[in-house]
Amino acid sequence: MKNYTLYVLSLTFLLMGASCSDDDGGSTPQQEFVVAFENPSLSFDTVDTEKEVSLVFSTTAPEDGSVTLTYTTDNAEYDTDFTTDPAGASGELTVNFSGGSTGTSFTFTKLQDAIEGTTKAVNFTISAVSVVDATIQGNTQLAVSFTETAAPSGSVAPEVGGPNEDNQVYVDLSSLTETTALRDSWDLAFYSGDAFRVKINGSIFMAATALESTDIDAVTPADVETLQPQVAVATYDPANMAYVDDVTGSIDGTAIAAISETDGDNPVYLVNLGLAVGTNEPEVGAEAIRGEARGWKKIRILRDGDDYVLQYADLDATTHEEVTISKTSGYHFTFFSFETEETVDVQPAADRWDINFTAFTNEIEGFGSYGYADFITTNILSGAAAYMLETSPIAYADFTLADVDEELFLDGQRGIGSSWRNGGGPGTLPSLKSDVFFVLRDTDGNLYKIRFTALTDESGVRGYPAFEFALL
Repeated sequence: MKNYTLYVLSLTFLLMGASCSDDDGGSTPQQEFVVAFENPSLSFDTVDTEKEVSLVFSTTAPEDGSVTLTYTTDNAEYDTDFTTDPAGASGELTVNFSGGSTGTSFTFTKLQDAIEGTTKAVNFTISAVSVVDATIQGNTQLAVSFTETAAPSGSVAPEVGGPNEDNQVYVDLSSLTETTALRDSWDLAFYSGDAFRVKINGSIFMAATALESTDIDAVTPADVETLQPQVAVATYDPANMAYVDDVTGSIDGTAIAAISETDGDNPVYLVNLGLAVGTNEPEVGAEAIRGEARGWKKIRILRDGDDYVLQYADLDATTHEEVTISKTSGYHFTFFSFETEETVDVQPAADRWDINFTAFTNEIEGFGSYGYADFITTNILSGAAAYMLETSPIAYADFTLADVDEELFLDGQRGIGSSWRNGGGPGTLPSLKSDVFFVLRDTDGNLYKIRFTALTDESGVRGYPAFEFALL
């Protein structure tokens, strides 16, 4: 799992520098070389100690060169509160770049946190570029905050993984960070809250159902043979919703019932392990998230004090494996993988993410569960919520805090869902909706407006979403 600061090319100057040909047919002048910070702000929390700061160019660098940065501080001293690489103890640092590059960067290291109730910040300015006739435009300044102040705006391109959408990407807007996990890296998620609940991995389209037996070793393939065709996603039978977790994200609606303190009340479950991440390369604009079937397990889950006890085996096994899984303080779940037979890291801390880009098991009314690509869930267990607006009554740029309607926030994790894109159909590929935007309340209570700017990359390849946001 990776946790790193998001850097996305600012649209401010993408179109700058393009020149038109002379009317008399003369040659086209060389494109202007513009330099800017990738984002106008960067914030640290009490855990982060080091972040990479990116500068981006409007076109490739015509030669080797450097960018000179100056900075001012607010309750921060170099070598006491922070350092930079390259060094900048004098109040100035020089960041080199190579000809042909599209950007450069430097490292900012936080040495001390801000005292509660005070501010601590460093403000950088691009003061010079060595390339002749270079221009400094767009995000010419960067504010680095040591406190958990909410990022005022930003542009984000989550690394979903292209048309196979290998990853689940958790994004925290206020700190401009993302956490990425392979979506087939886990199978079961054991709830760390007061309840004893276990989720299955809907991003790979798992399904589960209780059996009559409480003896895991006694269950045979013959016992479940007639059930297996039913316990699956996308059977186009509305009854299959009983075999998947509640699509709203409610912890009380898991396919696996609440784990009882009384062992005899906890049955064996038949578990469909879903589908591996796809590996095929689809036509441009299409997705290929579904791979080969991953098989089946039988499981039984018990309680031991505040811990879970997981029993698991293949369907034809006459003995089982057993592992104790503890709740993880500060996190919503402890995740377990049948492949590694160990707990694995997946989500960030409970209040350190707002939205999750993922493949998703959703419901088509009248047809039951179905697997969706390009889905976005909100962190409802930590209070995040969202709703959609159309641009016809009010434009994104004109929407302000006064326009927020608290009554419109949707219950459940699907406030954004798949509604940011057109679904496509026979002969028509999905496409980005340009006439909608969203209001998000994050886990800290900040209110943001969000507008999606991409569903594909520049070549039309699916699985390269992007969005911009602004604090209200």
